[in-house]
Amino acid sequence: MDELLQKATQGVDLDDPGAVWQIFANLMGLVPWISLFWWTVAFIAVGALLGWWRGRLWEGIWLSAVLGPIGWVVVLRPKKPRVEPPPLPR
Repeated sequence: MDELLQKATQGVDLDDPGAVWQIFANLMGLVPWISLFWWTVAFIAVGALLGWWRGRLWEGIWLSAVLGPIGWVVVLRPKKPRVEPPPLPR
């Protein structure tokens, strides 16, 4: 934890009012953005494949983009049949 704090506050004047934004920028610089991008693309591709297999392509893409691998489970669940309400008496 100390190492992370040291990296986050490196070159930051903690008395400066804008120090929070510099610390935030330093933390965002530590995130592996390229890896996150490619993992997201892989999740969406698998979700599209599963959605296509289940007949719900766009739902698979959307759920995988929003939920990642959890979206795969949602796409694989059987779709509930649509229940029509009984007709109203006349």
